[in-house]
Amino acid sequence: MAHGPGHRYLVPGSALGGALMLVAGDLAARTVAQPAELPLGVLTALFGSPSFFWLLRRRRRRQGGWA
Repeated sequence: MAHGPGHRYLVPGSALGGALMLVAGDLAARTVAQPAELPLGVLTALFGSPSFFWLLRRRRRRQGGWA
């Protein structure tokens, strides 16, 4: 995929977006439960899993369903 069609602007944008998401998640993990900290992996799983399954479902719907 790195040598395929022009992902020249997509890769840096996704890296920046991922970094911003982790910084926002870390800030939320430190401030939501103030005396203690939530693990950052819990927050990223809560937000990342539904978006991953949404992308997977959208891709499968375009390709004709689950084979």
